[in-house]
Amino acid sequence: MRYLGLPSLVGQGKKKVFNRIKDQVGRKIASWKGKLMSNAGREILIKAVAQATPTYTMSCFKLPNSLCSDLNSMMRNFWWGKKENERKMAWVSWEKLYNPKSKGGIGFKDLKVFNLALLAKQGWRIQQDNNSLIHKVFKAKYFAKSTFMEVQLGSRPSYVWRSVFAAKEIIDKGSRWCIGNGREVKVWEDRWIPSHNTFKVVSPRPQDFDINVVADLLDREHGSWDANLVRSTFLPFKANTVLSIPISPSFPLDLLIWTWTKNGCFSAKSAY
Repeated sequence: MRYLGLPSLVGQGKKKVFNRIKDQVGRKIASWKGKLMSNAGREILIKAVAQATPTYTMSCFKLPNSLCSDLNSMMRNFWWGKKENERKMAWVSWEKLYNPKSKGGIGFKDLKVFNLALLAKQGWRIQQDNNSLIHKVFKAKYFAKSTFMEVQLGSRPSYVWRSVFAAKEIIDKGSRWCIGNGREVKVWEDRWIPSHNTFKVVSPRPQDFDINVVADLLDREHGSWDANLVRSTFLPFKANTVLSIPISPSFPLDLLIWTWTKNGCFSAKSAY
């Protein structure tokens, strides 16, 4: 059984499976060698072909580090014009070429980082789209009683699940909650404060207050914050920030938004 051209169950033999990608990229690069080509031509081929070839697979599986290193080595040698059994001077490190041209690089992709950004897109879909097939399948098997953002890796996970799970930290660091009814958002653990670098509450937690979720801070009768409770719970500057967060009287569902795009929707480009 295959999925996106790869075996759906990738286990201990994953390196052997992913060698197919290495062979594909290697054949393409070999066909370009020996041709007179400008740096601009090499740049286009690396970006549009060599780095694009594994993209489909990287959206579903975390590539082994050894494969990423091999692919980078092939592309690096092609960029510097190195031929077999020939030593060629590399004037700058390959890592510096990951930078955009505005910062002295070429804009090549760091395959390991880009791989995680693509997997984070799948994780975002699992978290946000409850009706998607990928959400239903993984929820039934791995987080039936919780959410994607709360679940642990678990025992005997599939390689696909481990791959998506590896990118969960990216989603956690780049997202925050937009408050609706406050029932899904933990006051002291989750990211929901819009004006702080970490988006988390920095006020010390009161010992005698039974406040766990943001809903505990809302005045449901008036459809607003319970101002007195907020001021007694947080430090003054943080209380003012909390009270500035708009609350809809209809108390819609809480919404997780991506902080690195204007519309709050996740994109692999912004995550990268």
